[in-house]
Parts: sequence; structure tokens; C-alpha cells
Amino acid sequence: MQASQRPIIIVGAGPVGLMTAHLLARQGIASTVLEQDAAISQDLRASTFHPPTLDMLDGEGLAAPLIAQGRLCPTWQIRMHDTHERAVFDLSVLKNDTAHPYRLQCEQWRLCALLVERLQDEPLVTLRFSTRLTGLEQDGDSVTAQVETPEGTERLQAPFLVGADGARSVVRGLIGLEFDGVTYPETTILATTEFPFEEHLPGLSNVNYVWKQDGTFSLLRLRDRWRCSLYPDPEMPIEEALLPANIDRKMQEIVPRDTAYEIGEARAYRVHMRITRDYRNGRVVLAGDAAHINSPSGGMGMNGGLHDAFNLTATLGEILRGGSLDLLDRYTRQRRPIAEAEVLAQADRNRSRMQERDPAKRRVIMDDLLRIIGNPESARAYLLRSSMIEALRKSAQIQ
Repeated sequence: MQASQRPIIIVGAGPVGLMTAHLLARQGIASTVLEQDAAISQDLRASTFHPPTLDMLDGEGLAAPLIAQGRLCPTWQIRMHDTHERAVFDLSVLKNDTAHPYRLQCEQWRLCALLVERLQDEPLVTLRFSTRLTGLEQDGDSVTAQVETPEGTERLQAPFLVGADGARSVVRGLIGLEFDGVTYPETTILATTEFPFEEHLPGLSNVNYVWKQDGTFSLLRLRDRWRCSLYPDPEMPIEEALLPANIDRKMQEIVPRDTAYEIGEARAYRVHMRITRDYRNGRVVLAGDAAHINSPSGGMGMNGGLHDAFNLTATLGEILRGGSLDLLDRYTRQRRPIAEAEVLAQADRNRSRMQERDPAKRRVIMDDLLRIIGNPESARAYLLRSSMIEALRKSAQIQ
């Protein structure tokens, strides 16, 4: 069988892996998606879709159904909790740069569900859940993957294997690529509630990064609830910080009320900034969190992974139509510097800004943000960067 006739193996059925399968099928390229879990995860994960990502999804007929399940965010802000002073960034200034001059707040699993619905009826895609990658080997022509299934062990062969299996990527480990970077000292508690913060905090946007006395929190509004990022007290064990009473105590610091907050979902996570030195090893290629992870501040991680998928699938299509295997090096050249300089570094700056505790330094930051907003040219330049439009433009210029 010719390489172009064999399904490409994709490890991971998150948004990046499923999007990779969808985009390959659009080019007439078959794939097999391997996912160790029994179904797509509906855990609290990414929820921000930036304007250029929505433009890309629109081209695949996915933006409209996703928008119908989320909440449009035409503005986002950084604010002082004690005074309600705020710097509000209005995404409408990007109306000539994107067809979607807003953020969309929508859980990433909803995109996964839309993709699974499509791929289940796609003859070029095979979805295999409860299938765990345990080993791989490759030669000049193919990759052979060993997998564990409920029925036993199998060996699958493919012209390429895409590792889209997240920050703890098994694929990355099997090909021996280091994941260089740092783990930040703080742990974040992510919790949801239906409490209407918008009725109690004046001028709230649907996306808010907030300084409070000696701390910070963020409020992101989904279609039917608020998603809150909270920071536990220093030295408090995470298991204790996740107790409903302690989450409620943190919520009460935002808006005090006589009754306890009703908490929907809650989970803790550590924040990392890491990137692998190369996105490929032979015929094995990494995308999304398997290749790079960053602070969630600014909501760029999942978006960057989806941008990887669009670039990688176009590159694989070129190769399978007769292009050189070396085109995979172009994928690394176009995506890795952008992830490092435009995603990881910007997310790190966002995190550092919100972790600032000194009131005088906060004042300087706020004044600078207000100065940027007050000038249409600087506001547009800032939003082109924070919305990832500039990053994609830079990537396209790299050969």
C-alpha cells in the first residue's frame, strides 16, 4: 500500500487531534485517531477562542455552531477590584483585520463534540477510544505504533504519526524530546458558578482580569455561568483549598453575600511554560500542548494548538502529494518561534502583570494600559498581538 493510502495516526482526541483529522479528511487524507480515554473529556479546560481562530473555524463551517453554544465577548478588561477602575480593550478596532472582532467564551469540549459528530460520519477517519499508545518505532518510510486496547495489543503502521496528546505527551517521551521550561510556583483553583457577578460589579466585561488587595482573580463568562480563577492561601494544601467552604470563602472576597455560593465544577491546576526544541523526529510530529504549554492568562494555548493543526495538515498534504519530507522542518520553523516569542512569552507577561502585588507598580501598569487604549493606533497594535493575529501573520512570512 502506498504511503498516501495508509491512514495517518493521530494520538489524542482533544481539539488539536480532532481538528487535525478533520483537516486531513478535507484533503482526502485518511487518519486514525487514538484516544486512551473512553470518550472526549468534558473537564474544565480552555474556553477562549480568539478572532483568527474563529476565522479559521468559519472556513470549516464550525464557527457558527460553536458561537451558538458560547458567549461573545466584544471587550475584555483589567481592573482594580477595590475601586472598580478598569482598562477596557474593545475588539471592534479589529473589524478590518478579522471577520470576528470579539472573543468567544465557550468550553473547548464543545468544539470536540462538534468535531466528533462530523468525524463519526467521515469514511476517511477512524476514531478509536480506549486505545493507549505504548510504543513506537520508525524507519525512512513509516511509523509503527504499538497500542493497548480492551481486546489486547495491536501494531499499527502509518506514513506519519501526529502527537496531539497534551502536556504529558506519551509521543514526546517515546521520541526522546525534552520539554524545557519552568513550572510556576502558584496553583490555580478553577471553579464555576451561576451567581450573576455582572449585577454586582459595575462595568464588568465578559472577560476580566482583576487585581484585589494582595492578590488576583479572573472572571470569564460562559453562556450560562461564570468561570472563576482563584488562588488558594499560601501553604494551604490543594486538597483543602478545593473544599467547597474554602472556594466559597474566595468567592465571598469577590462579592460578599449572606448565603454560600453554589459551585458547579472545580479543579486545581499548576501552570507551566515549556516548549520542545523541535516539533518533529523523523516522521513523528508534535502539535498543541504536546509541543508547547503556557500560562492560561490571555487564553492562547488552545488557539495556538489549533493554529498548529492548520499549518501541519497543510504541510502533510504537500508531502503526500509529492513534496519533500523536509517540509516538516518548515512546520517547526513557522510554528516554534511563534509559540516561543508570541504565545509563551506573552502569556508569561500576562501572568507576571496579574501577579504583581505592589500597589505603586500596579498603578504604573494601569496608567500604561489606559495610555495604550487612549490611542487608536496603539490600541489596535496591542490587540493584534493579544488576539494572535500578528503571530499568524509572522508565521506565514517564515519560509
